[in-house]
Amino acid sequence: MAENAVKVGEKSLYDALQEIPVFADLPEENFSWLVLQFKEMRLEAGEVFVRQGEPAEWLFVVLEGEVQFQRENEPDAPIFRILAGEVSGVLPYSRLTRTGGIGRTVLPTRAARLHRSVFPELLQRLPVLAQRLVALAFDRVRETTRVEQQRDKLMALGKLSAGLAHELNNPAAAARRAATSLREFLETVRGASLRLGRHPLSNEQREFIVAFEREAGKYQAPPDADPLAQSDREERITKWLEGHGVTESWKLAPVLAESGVETPKLDTLSATLGEAALSDALTRITSLLTIGGLVAEIENSVTRISELVRAIKDYSYMDQAPVQEVDVHRGIESTLTILSHRLKRGVTVVRDYDTSLPLVCAYGGELNQVWTNLMDNAIDAMQGKGELRIRTARELDRVLVEIGDSGPGISPELQGRIFEPFFTTKGVGEGTGLGLDTVCRIVRKHHGDVKLESRPGDTRFQVRIPIDQPRPTQPQAGS
Repeated sequence: MAENAVKVGEKSLYDALQEIPVFADLPEENFSWLVLQFKEMRLEAGEVFVRQGEPAEWLFVVLEGEVQFQRENEPDAPIFRILAGEVSGVLPYSRLTRTGGIGRTVLPTRAARLHRSVFPELLQRLPVLAQRLVALAFDRVRETTRVEQQRDKLMALGKLSAGLAHELNNPAAAARRAATSLREFLETVRGASLRLGRHPLSNEQREFIVAFEREAGKYQAPPDADPLAQSDREERITKWLEGHGVTESWKLAPVLAESGVETPKLDTLSATLGEAALSDALTRITSLLTIGGLVAEIENSVTRISELVRAIKDYSYMDQAPVQEVDVHRGIESTLTILSHRLKRGVTVVRDYDTSLPLVCAYGGELNQVWTNLMDNAIDAMQGKGELRIRTARELDRVLVEIGDSGPGISPELQGRIFEPFFTTKGVGEGTGLGLDTVCRIVRKHHGDVKLESRPGDTRFQVRIPIDQPRPTQPQAGS
């Protein structure tokens, strides 16, 4: 970095600053004074312009070239570009005390800087410039907030997308495996049926086989079934099959055991059909029982996929008007479904719903964003293990939604800052500090409020929103 004189054929600092809109048309005498307060500098491409954490003491004007700013150690943090003709750094009335990122030149850059100690005299001499710089500061805050909020939304969308992809992949993969197995067992049952057809069986014997299949197919193991008893049954059936010369008994025994078949039933089947047809009959029976199980698995998988798709539609209020009467509980449940990949690691959901709650006039998709941010923060606070507590109630003309967790709590000194934009208790790269700010903005948009109560083992965010949104006042005729 160097501070040099004007090069041959290059515009003077006076002329270069005068071409920048924020400095244009200023009174001659005071503008000449201002130019003398600036210090010009030149940088090669790739040079560090400012470092993160340094005292913020300078207003910068990029005359030629380009500078990029980004938070250090956060490769996914947004990049802000300052092009030729733009003003950055500390501005009048700014509360900035430390540089929030590192600035590097992208191209060979010519710039000028003004120390903040000059601001008091600048405000007195050039009040018009002061107004322009303050407006510039507001624009910069709005743009920074917009970019950070967009990043926060994209990060949240990325988390949800990754979780949904995982949740959708499991049933889809299960259905695919079941379909592949189904094709194999259809071939098996086709071959067994052909072989069974060659045996001289009477109509009564064939009807007995069908009845045996149906009875075994209806069996459902009790929820508290003893796995040891199941293993013993499988061992008894294996020995019985081997004793009767049934081929591939090791394949057939687990299917028969899971279907509740006991050896006395097999004795009856053998006595009815005879030993010659027994092996083919059991191959057909077990193949059909397996096919029934595979069909049920496909059905369950497809049902799970449908539930997730429905939850996504409910969560996003796809194909619906932005403002409508919203079922708060339905929104909470669809959010829980969307976040189910995070709940499986050790989070117990405790619900305390007031089932008499009326529908709420609201932006449904935005309310679900509130529940998502609060639940996501709660899961993070518990490090993925604990109780996620959700309570709803009616309070006069408002509904209360309380989302709590059993985590360590938020210290009293941080509770006053928890809703500030960009404030976060998470590590670098884990959060932008906009989740709770987003919650506040959405709740206020609904004319509601959000409060925090926290102590170790019990942190609660309480969201209160009106049941009916206030209608905007209509202008009087002739006003």
